[in-house]
Amino acid sequence: MKSLLINLGKKSKKAFSKQINTKKKNKILKNYFQLIEKNKKSIIYANKKDINNAHKKKLKDNLIKRLVLDDNKISDIVISIKKIIKLKDPTNVALKKWTRPNGLKITKMSIPIGVIGIIYESRPNVTSDVASLCFKSGNTVILKGGSEAFYSNLILSKLFRKSLKMNKVNENFVQFIDIKKRNVVDFLLTKMVRYIDVIIPRGGKSLVKKVQKISSIPTIGHLEGVCHSFVDKDANPKIALRVIHNAKLRNTAICGATETILLHEKIIKKVGKNILKNLQENNCKIIGDSKIRKLFDGKIKKASIKDWSKEYLDTIVSVKSVKNLEKAIDHINHFGTMHTDCIITENKKTAKKFLNNVKSSIAMHNTSTQFADGGEFGFGGEVGISTNALPPRGPVGLNQLVSYKYQVTSKGKIRK
Repeated sequence: MKSLLINLGKKSKKAFSKQINTKKKNKILKNYFQLIEKNKKSIIYANKKDINNAHKKKLKDNLIKRLVLDDNKISDIVISIKKIIKLKDPTNVALKKWTRPNGLKITKMSIPIGVIGIIYESRPNVTSDVASLCFKSGNTVILKGGSEAFYSNLILSKLFRKSLKMNKVNENFVQFIDIKKRNVVDFLLTKMVRYIDVIIPRGGKSLVKKVQKISSIPTIGHLEGVCHSFVDKDANPKIALRVIHNAKLRNTAICGATETILLHEKIIKKVGKNILKNLQENNCKIIGDSKIRKLFDGKIKKASIKDWSKEYLDTIVSVKSVKNLEKAIDHINHFGTMHTDCIITENKKTAKKFLNNVKSSIAMHNTSTQFADGGEFGFGGEVGISTNALPPRGPVGLNQLVSYKYQVTSKGKIRK
C-alpha cells in the first residue's frame, strides 16, 4: 500500500510539471462530459451497487439520498462541467503590476497550487466537480472518496482519465485511490508531505476533525456547518416565513442548511410562531428554549447547551429567543462554526451591523443559507467551503485554487 501511494504522489508531481494551455483544458473537459453522457447507463449501474451496499450497512435515509445518481443528477454534473469550461482560466494572470522608484518592475502572477489531495465522503458528484475544478486551475488531484460511493467515484474518475488519454495528456492529472484499507488516509496525511501540497477534506465532522488534527500537509475546509438564521424585529413576515422554510427544509443533508433559528423576542408570538408552525407542519422537529416552549405549551423538547452546537443534517432545528441584535451576534460567534449565517430584516442599518460583525465566512441578508454553494456564487462548482481564518474563505471554486508568485524585472539593478 505505501509504495502504491508514494507512486501516486510521484506521478502527480510529474504530471503537474507539464502545464497545458486553456484551449486544451477546455477540450478535455468537453470530452469528459460527453463521456459521462455516453456512459450514463454504466454510471447508474455502478451507483446502484453503492446504493445496495448502503442499504445493507443501514445508512440513514438522508445519507443514502446524497449517494444517488439518477438522470437528473447526472445532467447536473454535465451542466456543472459546462459552466467550468466557460469560466476564465485563473492561471498565469497578472493580478497586479507596479514599478518601484528604483526602476524595479514587479508583477503579481497567479499560478496553480500543485498537487491537491481531496478526501471526501458520500456524494459522488464531488468526484467530477473537484477533478474538473482542479484540472482547469492547472492542478493535479489525488482523490480519496468514501467507501460508500466507491463504484460511482471509480467510474467517474476513470472517465476523466480516459478523456485525458484521448487528448494525449498525462492521465495522472487525475488519480483515484482505489485502496479500501482504513489506514490509507493516515498515510496520506502524515507521510505524503513531499508529494501533496494541500489537503481538502469534504465530509462529516469526524472525518474533517481527523484530517485537521493529524495532517502534516496544509488543509482547506470546514469542520461542520452550524448555520444560523436570525429573524429580527424588523423582519418582513412573508420573507421570514419563506426564507426560513427553505433554509431548513429544502435539503437538510447539506452543510448550508440552517440548524439554529434565532428569533427576536419582540416577534416571537406572531411572526415566530407562524414560522415554527410551518416547520412543524412539514414534519420538522423543534427544540427550543423556555420562551419558545411556551408557544407550544411546553410540548416541544427543551434545548440543552449542546443543542446550540449541533449540526443535525436532518428535519430537526434548535430555536432560541434573543433580546436584540447584539445577543444574536454573540450567540452566533460563540456557537457557530464560521460557515453561513443570515439575518432577516428590513432595517438596512441592522443588516449592515450583522453582516460586518458575525465571524462567518458567508454572511447573508434576507437570503436562504442554502445558497452557500460555489455553483450559486457563479464559481462553476466548488471543492468545498472553507471556514479557515486565513484565505481562501467561503466557497472554494476555480479562482480560489490558485496561488501567486512575484515576477521582478529590471535593467541590471543591484542593491546597495
